[in-house]
Amino acid sequence: MTDTHLSDLTFSALELAAPLMQGIDEAGFTRCTPIQAQTLPAALTGRDIAGQAQTGTGKTAAFLVALFQNLLVKPALATRRATSIRALVIAPTRELAVQIHKDAVLIGQHTGLRLAVVYGGVDYEKQRRELESGIDVLIGTPGRIIDYYKQHVFELREAQAVVLDEADRMFDLGFIADIRYLLRRLLPPEQRQSMLFSATLSQRVLELAYEHMNEPVLVRIEPEKITADRVRQVIYYPAMEEKIPLLVGLLRTMDPHRTMVFVNTKRMAERLEDALRANGIDAQALSGDVPQKKRLRFLQDFHSGNLAVLIATDVASRGLHIPDVSHVFNFDLPQDSADYVHRIGRTARAGAEGDAISFACEEYAVGLPDIETFIGRKIPYEPISADMLPELTWPPRRKYEDRAGFRGGSRSGGGGGRAGGGTRPGGRGRPRSGGRSRSGRS
Repeated sequence: MTDTHLSDLTFSALELAAPLMQGIDEAGFTRCTPIQAQTLPAALTGRDIAGQAQTGTGKTAAFLVALFQNLLVKPALATRRATSIRALVIAPTRELAVQIHKDAVLIGQHTGLRLAVVYGGVDYEKQRRELESGIDVLIGTPGRIIDYYKQHVFELREAQAVVLDEADRMFDLGFIADIRYLLRRLLPPEQRQSMLFSATLSQRVLELAYEHMNEPVLVRIEPEKITADRVRQVIYYPAMEEKIPLLVGLLRTMDPHRTMVFVNTKRMAERLEDALRANGIDAQALSGDVPQKKRLRFLQDFHSGNLAVLIATDVASRGLHIPDVSHVFNFDLPQDSADYVHRIGRTARAGAEGDAISFACEEYAVGLPDIETFIGRKIPYEPISADMLPELTWPPRRKYEDRAGFRGGSRSGGGGGRAGGGTRPGGRGRPRSGGRSRSGRS
């Protein structure tokens, strides 16, 4: 994190409990980010917080520091039973829950507070046994939390605090009924501290805040532009058959040591993984159907630099803390303009620089005007030259019923793009129709 990305407020000036301050020091935190500087003074007094901040701005540390401090200085309720938790942190995705738990272990390692994380897909009985042993802070996804709660594995009525992270994503993923179920089983809002964080404080998020919180302090950290200033954005206009050759060509001209490629469907993620691997590029697809243990392993490999390219659907575009992502590709332009911002926000985090390269093909170019309106700027255009479309080795057809998305030379078993590559007449490389491809969705 660069110095220019930080505020003048230091953690040492907040008069935090010594065990907590020790963990903060060992984590390497000295000065607060803007979201931390604007939320912590109020949150440390017990006030409710509704904060708006993009991923990568330090909001996880903001709510963890406030949560730990208030649990340390305020004793547990006298009525607390062995299975009662003291705080609940709810995240929309398994990966985000794991990341919050990792940060909590680091910051809270000297506090003596017992932490646990629960999420679907792995270790059901192991997670259950950990909860039954008694914990202070429970971090998890809504479905697994409710599952254990309904089995009376833990109790909520003595919880002194609740945190809802990525609140807007809860709506997007259809979890809002589960969230309301949990919030209604906690102490009344005036008897607990509530903190809500979201990339946007939309009307529906604010309604949730005012219904279930006690006069929350609203904090908005508005970026100077809706997309990061340090993200170098560029867009190409390939034909459908040019997309994979163009991606391979661009990856070969750069250092793809930590590159994310976003697609709109699981099917395309799997196809793209095979195509990149067949052409010597270490790539792995991450989608909602990948088993949880594999997902975590892929993310760890990507985080450590052992995996060069991570192909993802939008399940991975929010809430993942992956530092030093150098390039983000929108292989498919997203159908939701806000997802464009979330995707390219994986790079240029915490004041760093990065590149966001987008492909506007016949299928998805229709969404480009809405994206440019949403971000308030035109995305710079680059032409496609012949040398950017290499001949490819195509993967076997074994698991594909058709070749949609692999049409570049695949009928004859080799080559990519149109013969010889090149741009369209006039060199602009824009879609012929500007509308959807007759071949249908990829």
